[in-house]
Amino acid sequence: MPIYEYECDSCNHHFEVEQSMRDNPLTECPECSGHIRRVFGLSSVIFKGSGFYCTDTKKSGENKEAPSAACATCPAAPGSSS
Repeated sequence: MPIYEYECDSCNHHFEVEQSMRDNPLTECPECSGHIRRVFGLSSVIFKGSGFYCTDTKKSGENKEAPSAACATCPAAPGSSS
């Protein structure tokens, strides 16, 4: 079930609630009964491995196996040494 973030317009109380996608959004702050709004949190994505660009975007006639070392056209992953 997704976790939604809310913030109160009156007291700035920030909280998370586990709700079904079918549930209506909350409208009242549990702290002060003021009006709340849903906040969209940031998410991060981490790509690991040989990389989508090197293995999955080549033309269909080319070999799709991941190279043993980083390919020449792919940027180095953060924290890796070459």
